[in-house]
Amino acid sequence: MTSSSTEQDVVDLAIRAREAARVLALATRAQKDAALEAMAAALLEQAPTLLAANAQDTARAEEGGTPPNVVDRLRLTDDRLAGMAQGLREVAGLPDPVGEVLRGGTLANGLELRQVRVPFGVVGMIYEARPNVTADAAGICLKSGNAVLLRGSSSAAASNAAIVEVLRDAAVSAGLPADVVQLVPSESRDTVKALMRARGHVDVLIPRGGAGLIRSVVEESTVPVIETGVGNCHVYVDRAADLDRALAVVLNAKTHRTSVCNAAESLLVHADLAETFLPRVVAALQEAGVTIHGDAAFAAYDGVVPATEEDFATEYLSLDISAAVVPDLGAAIDHVRRFSSGHSDAILTEDLGAARRFVAEVDSAVVLVNASTRFTDGGELGFGAEIGISTQKLHARGPMGLPEMTSTKYVVTGDGHVR
Repeated sequence: MTSSSTEQDVVDLAIRAREAARVLALATRAQKDAALEAMAAALLEQAPTLLAANAQDTARAEEGGTPPNVVDRLRLTDDRLAGMAQGLREVAGLPDPVGEVLRGGTLANGLELRQVRVPFGVVGMIYEARPNVTADAAGICLKSGNAVLLRGSSSAAASNAAIVEVLRDAAVSAGLPADVVQLVPSESRDTVKALMRARGHVDVLIPRGGAGLIRSVVEESTVPVIETGVGNCHVYVDRAADLDRALAVVLNAKTHRTSVCNAAESLLVHADLAETFLPRVVAALQEAGVTIHGDAAFAAYDGVVPATEEDFATEYLSLDISAAVVPDLGAAIDHVRRFSSGHSDAILTEDLGAARRFVAEVDSAVVLVNASTRFTDGGELGFGAEIGISTQKLHARGPMGLPEMTSTKYVVTGDGHVR
């Protein structure tokens, strides 16, 4: 059970966040953008301090035998810090969603009705490794008018503490309360449980990480949850695909960065292409260091590991991929619908009819045509930094940017109207 003292500590953080959110709700776009620009500049100015803190985390992870793909998610570099700063600047350059009128008009009785975007208020984030999420979440929440409680993993404790300190100082320098960004201690899992039970103090909770973390938050939380999902992403090479482009897309989707949720984990190839495409794609993947877990058609090639049912359902997050030959488009769609996590799935084809059918029948948050699954990313799609990829169907789905971090309220204006 969560100790009462831990629960109260988290509630106290949430109360401070609520007060900061009240101030933030009145901030102009110019004030919020100035804070984001200050945060971006501070990340770069404090790079040596942040990298030193991150080095403590990565060294501890490596000494503890943490898998390389997880260490990669944890690691910060000058380039990744620059990317975090650029993400904050891109968010600053986006329109402010708060106050946007979604619909409205004058009713028959003369009342004026408007539905407008408003902040949630206090957002809780529970996430694993990836300290870049700390800056991304803080920036998106600030621009959308929300105070954020960040509960990262203990593996990134030093990194997250250093980043949050920099972000808080930058917020204050721009005239906003420091408590628009707060770090929930990660030394004990009790703080996770306390955050999940802070209903009435925390308005919405967003888990971001592995399947176990997400399932735990969804099943145990009394706070409303926006569910982000794991990425068992597929690439289907249709009979009408341009094979040169298809090969490039498959390699990019699998090998560009393996430790992220939009990396391809499964390859499907139309049977008509087996004789011509399989030798090329097997050789190219193996040359890139990828282990192929394939069906009988793929397993006929040296070095391919026979695939099990579990392989086709696995999010590897490593240089591994499941692969199968399918007799037709319908079989490819059936396979995707059976094994996909609903994150991102792609078809490579020059057949417009095949593309339309795939898009219509594949029920995933993002469906791509002739493009790598690596484009499922808030920054790549023009949303600035993202707070996560939602695979649920309520409120938000796909990369969550600024609009997805708001709710709405109705504003009704009358002139002494009575009913």
